[in-house]
Amino acid sequence: MLIITFWVCLFIVFYTYIGYGILIYILAKLAPYKLIDDIDLQEEKLPLISLFITAYNEADIIDEKMANCLSLAYPSDRLRILWVIDGSTDHSDTLLHRYPEVQVIHSPERRGKTAAINHGMQYVTTPFVIFTDANCMLNEDALKQIIRQFQDSSIGCVAGEKRIAFEDEDTISSKGEGVYWKYESFLKKMDFQYYSTVGAAGELFAIRTSLFKKMPEDTLLDDFMLSMRIVQKGYRIAYTPNAYAVERGSFDMHEEGKRKKRIAAGGWQSMQRLLPLLNIFKYGRLSFQYVSHRVLRWSIAPLALFMLWPLSLVLGIMDTSQNYVFFVIFGLQSICYFCAYIGMLKKSDSNVSSFFFVPYYFIFMNVNALKGIIYLLTNQQKGSWEKTKRR
Repeated sequence: MLIITFWVCLFIVFYTYIGYGILIYILAKLAPYKLIDDIDLQEEKLPLISLFITAYNEADIIDEKMANCLSLAYPSDRLRILWVIDGSTDHSDTLLHRYPEVQVIHSPERRGKTAAINHGMQYVTTPFVIFTDANCMLNEDALKQIIRQFQDSSIGCVAGEKRIAFEDEDTISSKGEGVYWKYESFLKKMDFQYYSTVGAAGELFAIRTSLFKKMPEDTLLDDFMLSMRIVQKGYRIAYTPNAYAVERGSFDMHEEGKRKKRIAAGGWQSMQRLLPLLNIFKYGRLSFQYVSHRVLRWSIAPLALFMLWPLSLVLGIMDTSQNYVFFVIFGLQSICYFCAYIGMLKKSDSNVSSFFFVPYYFIFMNVNALKGIIYLLTNQQKGSWEKTKRR
């Protein structure tokens, strides 16, 4: 039983973090989903759109964000900018009134991001709505790149790319997140080529307004749930790396840990609410992608990862014909954990090598994935959002 458990854990860990990336790349090249020809939209044919921004106490970034919004290459007469202020105490709504092109929806009570989205969507009258965060800056052509994808009637949601900006003096919290998102962006791109991207990131994504459905206010991953509910209806999520949002990394590993715990908790919550997507006979390719890209990573892969080290040691000590194999795997894991430990000691050092910070961030991410279960149980009824302090 120990040997079987070991090999099952090893397979789960390898497949979740490496194997799926290899497999989806091969599948995307050998059996891609049929895409329509990409046609440039003439400016006079660009549709009316809404740029939807939710904010809580973002007064310090409003002017920079508005300068970015007004610099976007989209006809101003076809662009509606909507800010939903959720119980801010820093007079954000007052600052926004200086911009006549902005519609401000202000809620005096802080009820959380999901509630803010539900409330604000009542005021959206355009056929498409693009969501972005206040602390993210978009590239000039982002809106046009996103809208082009909606020429395909099977596309119900478009996910932009999230990029982490960091400088040489930044620490592991920024650099580790940056490495993670480079790999995640690769998976999203391959997922879309094969069939559909599995979920959108709230920094930049768009939907057909008619497909919006009000979400429970205790939803932790509003972006993921909103986009996956659309896929559940038979639409696909397009991935558009030419439309991207740039933000700074978390201020430190403590702040990054809080963010990872919320995401992990949201993952467990999402799995409960998206159980029908596990039906591969109904959802086919999507079910395969959803389980491989999300479910395994949020559920059993972290546990399998931390079971491997003691299992390989015990099996190596046991008198078996394969004990040398287990000792080799135990040794490789020990090197990884040692490098992660050095990375932890140097987490505030801006010059730490990727040889140390990548293993540390990987282990850190999986530890917080397990902590996410506790977070979900203790924050299930909380409606307010907990902000991540960024650089």
